[in-house]
Amino acid sequence: MPFGIYARIRLSSGRLRSTAASAQPKEKSKELLGEEFALVKPVQVDLISETKNVANAQPCKVEIDFENTKEAYRSKDNIELLRSLLVFKLCTFDILVDKNKELMALSKKVFGQRLFEKLMRMTFYGQFVAGEDHESIKPLIRKNQAFGVGAVLDYSVEEDLTPEEAEKKEMDCVLSADNDREKKYKAHRQFSDRRGGVISARTYFYADESKCDNQMETFINCIRASGGSSVDGFSAIKMTALGRPQFLLQFSEVLVKWRRFFNVLAAQQGKSGLTALEQTLDLEPLKESLTKLGVGAKNDIDNLLTGDKLGSSGTIDLLDWNSLIDDRTEISNLLMVPNLQTGKLEPLLKKFTVEEEKQMKRMLQRVDVLAKHAMENGVRLMVDAEQTYFQPAISRLTVEMQRIFNKEKPTIFNTYQCYLKEAYDNVIVDVELARREGWHFGAKLVRGAYMYQERDRAREIGYEDPINPDYEATNQMYHRCLELVLEEIEQNRKANVMVASHNEDTVKFTLHKMNQMGLSPTENKVYFGQLLGMCDQISFPLGQAGFPVYKYVPYGPVNEVIPYLSRRAQENRGMMKGSQRERTLLWKELMRRVLGGQILYKPVY
Repeated sequence: MPFGIYARIRLSSGRLRSTAASAQPKEKSKELLGEEFALVKPVQVDLISETKNVANAQPCKVEIDFENTKEAYRSKDNIELLRSLLVFKLCTFDILVDKNKELMALSKKVFGQRLFEKLMRMTFYGQFVAGEDHESIKPLIRKNQAFGVGAVLDYSVEEDLTPEEAEKKEMDCVLSADNDREKKYKAHRQFSDRRGGVISARTYFYADESKCDNQMETFINCIRASGGSSVDGFSAIKMTALGRPQFLLQFSEVLVKWRRFFNVLAAQQGKSGLTALEQTLDLEPLKESLTKLGVGAKNDIDNLLTGDKLGSSGTIDLLDWNSLIDDRTEISNLLMVPNLQTGKLEPLLKKFTVEEEKQMKRMLQRVDVLAKHAMENGVRLMVDAEQTYFQPAISRLTVEMQRIFNKEKPTIFNTYQCYLKEAYDNVIVDVELARREGWHFGAKLVRGAYMYQERDRAREIGYEDPINPDYEATNQMYHRCLELVLEEIEQNRKANVMVASHNEDTVKFTLHKMNQMGLSPTENKVYFGQLLGMCDQISFPLGQAGFPVYKYVPYGPVNEVIPYLSRRAQENRGMMKGSQRERTLLWKELMRRVLGGQILYKPVY
């Protein structure tokens, strides 16, 4: 089983090692790494928020004015303001954005490599990328920190594959049991290029185990870079970079089938229609149902449903049910569950080949190596969310990491995509599990990066669309999930949340709730995150008011970050067409300086 063996793999003598020596914890200052900060329509806000210092119970009035361009752009000289205006304006032209890769290739041929790189540094590269290596990005990091904004390092070199190359890589790594799986959890050739319709998240394609090791090393280098210059810094990883993504497909199918089976049994006991945590199964009727269904031998079922904690109240809930695919690995391997379409019993988990079993274990070992490096370097590790056919497995593995590494402090953060219909259920189940078991809950909330692809895939393949019906429903879901985590912080101070959003209305909502609940920014329980080069009118006022706020800081050679720059151009097109607010604020500040005689303005820090 993929999940029950996670803890045992950590202790195995064959544990995967990083090729580089372990780094020792160092003196640090604030930084963070993040990804998938979804863009939404900004809203104008003038906010006065009262926060309460919990230590001395003295109310502290904090005024945050997102219209104050003087404060928002204090860290920028006039050349930087003009560059932002130029880049954002260029992003509004469809032909430039749609043909950005072709135009960059043509520019390179016409101007030559040296002049091309200079032009890029003056425009898109300079706006969205910090530099080529760890050394060249240090001035920007120091400057932002001086103005209250932390930095998250990400080596943003991406494979620039053709659609045909992406399709071949994806289909070449299909598992031996793939044909036996449900259609949602199978690899489909028409959606084999997982970049389709995705502009705000990076996509990894599997080549071989050596490449996965190399990508693990890249993550380790980012963890060390963040840890070397930050206090409680963040770093982010993607599970699909660490092994064959098809393992995640199969693990996700197992979890979905298991939860679906729980819902069927709850319906048999007249408990359908309740929320995720309100549904409970009475133990004795459950045993009878499982025996009648032929799920397993009576002794196996009795053993499965017996334990110090499980069923002690005569009932089991969803958390108890989920734990069966963890603590009782050997018995779970024997379980048969009904296929709701055919009515026939089938194994819960299809068998791997010997080689697939080895690859799966190495994937989990890589995850463990990264978590250990995060602990050693004092860095918090955020596991990015991905497509819904991968996400159940990614979330479950992340929770297993949290149970191990979050006992003393929140080291591992899970990412929740609030454009999903099931987002709130996912958050509340994990919050309750953390509360019961006593570990620190860590969450990054995003709206989501895969909406168009998810909807197209669901429609074409034939399963329910997992996305909320409209923009407003997603906003409501985001605020509902955020309020739940804030309430958990208020109650026991063992939860942390990253509000990864460019939406001023969401930031206003968060500050208002923090005020109501008496959550001080100095507690470092609530963080804010935006991308480098975007929404400075949110990031810098927050940072200068004392709130923990971070910029996602990509770096890498000019030629190798072109796929990243291409995605940023597409992302900004949507935002700039929907609102001219950021350009208006930039013009306002530039005119203020010109009329005030600050033509040669330079930031002082």
